[in-house]
Amino acid sequence: MTDTTKPLLIVILGATAVGKTALALAIAKKFNCEIISADSRQFYRELTIGTAKPSKEELALVPHHLIDMLSISEDYTAGKFENDAVRVIDQILETGKIPIMVGGSGLYVKAVLEGLDSLPSNPNLRTEIEDFYEREGLEALQNRLKAVDPVYLSQIDQHNHVRLIRAIEILELSKVKMKDLLRDSAKRRNFSPLIIGLEKPRPILYKTIDKRVDAMMKAGLEAEAKNVIAFKDNQALQTVGYKELFAYFDGEYNLKRAVELIKRNTRHYAKRQMTWLRKVDDINWFTPADQDKIIDLIKSELKTRRQKNKTVD
Repeated sequence: MTDTTKPLLIVILGATAVGKTALALAIAKKFNCEIISADSRQFYRELTIGTAKPSKEELALVPHHLIDMLSISEDYTAGKFENDAVRVIDQILETGKIPIMVGGSGLYVKAVLEGLDSLPSNPNLRTEIEDFYEREGLEALQNRLKAVDPVYLSQIDQHNHVRLIRAIEILELSKVKMKDLLRDSAKRRNFSPLIIGLEKPRPILYKTIDKRVDAMMKAGLEAEAKNVIAFKDNQALQTVGYKELFAYFDGEYNLKRAVELIKRNTRHYAKRQMTWLRKVDDINWFTPADQDKIIDLIKSELKTRRQKNKTVD
């Protein structure tokens, strides 16, 4: 439930390639905002083309946070992101500006809005699961996760063995479903969100995705993937756009097939994102063409909060 007596956090959600960056920049320039990335791969300096980071020109227009802050060799978790993002949001609010969080990764967005329980870890169990994967393969790993939490399996990248292994570790240790590890009651925050969801008709979104992949390849995605191949088992690289190229480098198929798979897997990822977004409470849905309506909604929200704060004072 939105608390209109608290300072505003604008949250922009939507599937990959739907137009979140362009909207965030337009809002930021209109309302004197700063932007926080909730994309779990844009944190890494080495990953630029394949993560569709804002361009240097776009980054120069508006202050951005939590982009290019890590090396691919560094570990980063949703829990760390929660702490970093909340700290940055509070700092932006202290300056009198409005923070915009752009997502991104569902778990990371949820971590900021609601908070996460501490996720359990056991090195011995993780080693056992890794050995299981080496012996039995990806399908067996998927089935092991399906046995404990089929819903969560349907929500994540089922070909990312690193993420599957971590999920199995957490779930087998906790003995509860992943959704139950999110707090039943949200952590207290100094801000309250206005959530904007962007959507396009699926055929149009899929065409946009295909064009974006072609543009990424022309921009040098193949070379970018080669530069990080030494870290290919890192969770951030077991994702669409990189894992397909790693398989191409290993001789599993040709480059044309790799590009086809990137397009297909990106479309599948977008579909999973929309499935998750449909379950988000208090989301206000728009298309990218509705920018004026979105601006009006934000103006109305700011006016309501000013009036509520006068009443509280």
